Amino acid sequence: MAGIKNNIQNILRGFPSHVELVAAAKGRSVDEILEAIEGGVKIFGENYTQEAEEKFSIIGGGKVKWHFIGHLQKNKAKRAVKFFDVIETVDSIKIAQAIDKSSAAINKIMEVFIEVNSAKEKNKSGALPEDVEILARHILELKNIKLTGLMTMGPALKNPEDYRPYFKDTKALFDKIKLNLDIKYLSMGMSDSYQIAIQEGANIVRIGTAIFGPR
Repeated sequence: MAGIKNNIQNILRGFPSHVELVAAAKGRSVDEILEAIEGGVKIFGENYTQEAEEKFSIIGGGKVKWHFIGHLQKNKAKRAVKFFDVIETVDSIKIAQAIDKSSAAINKIMEVFIEVNSAKEKNKSGALPEDVEILARHILELKNIKLTGLMTMGPALKNPEDYRPYFKDTKALFDKIKLNLDIKYLSMGMSDSYQIAIQEGANIVRIGTAIFGPR
């Protein structure tokens, strides 16, 4: 377990001060998460609401924040808004409306990012780049949801350098939207690509394997 703390310290040592680390904790145990907290992690990303809820019931939200980074189904929105601080994967007005409705029911303003399908992959979630600005404007009309950023996964690639054009395009989209809307977060990059993502403008990176080791 000591390796987790060392891994985190090695990663954070190379971070610019403005970049935030989200530890991707899908499939990780509560003990592993607690070790990561000791190592300095302040934000955890989860892909499934039920798994996250079980961990949250033990760890809570006092010391750390929880980001939803998986594909959110409309029928899970009610559960997700109860304990997540940010939902990074809004990709349609329907899911935005479901989050807004569930948030209103508990008097919460839910912070969200729009997920961008930067590679335009047919079988992947995320809004197409050309649809992001319209979706952003629809979200602005909702009262219990606040858009603060964009997120992208990029395609599955073997060479980290090959992610660069997708990150570059998403940063350009971020800059364009930022001219008119108050967004500040750009979530890009994972264990194999976060350094490229930071170079291309990410200020949030989502790292799992490089922190916890292989599942």
